[in-house]
Amino acid sequence: MPTLTLPAEGGCRCGRVRLKISAKPLLTMACHCTGCQSMSSSAYSLSAAIPAEGFEITKGEPVVGGLHGASKHYFCGYCMTWMFTRPEGIDWFVNLRPTMLDDHAWFAPFIETWTSEKLPWAATSAVHSYEALPSFEEYEPLVAEYAGTQA
Repeated sequence: MPTLTLPAEGGCRCGRVRLKISAKPLLTMACHCTGCQSMSSSAYSLSAAIPAEGFEITKGEPVVGGLHGASKHYFCGYCMTWMFTRPEGIDWFVNLRPTMLDDHAWFAPFIETWTSEKLPWAATSAVHSYEALPSFEEYEPLVAEYAGTQA
């Protein structure tokens, strides 16, 4: 499988919003919750948790969309591509939709969440599965295990 080369650039479908990452993901995920199903128009959404200092918008201005709740979901204001999420109260990483990167062939979900809501036929290659979200205490070992797979 290809590996992520940094820095990596990408953008929305129309190209009006561009971004760059300069840090490896802390974790990669697939979320099966019904909210992600609705927002992605698919069986699940994909995320790569990028350290905030390694993420930047290089062109354009994304807009908040989705539920407009505490967690902010960012979209291109023109083509409405869901690009990334900034989870409430966790400002040290950004959940990037990895398919926004120009080269995303390296991506595979390491964990999958909200399998209690997944469509019966939906399957991923995730190493770890959770009916909801991992407990807060489980994240540090998951991040360490994921880092070990990226060496």
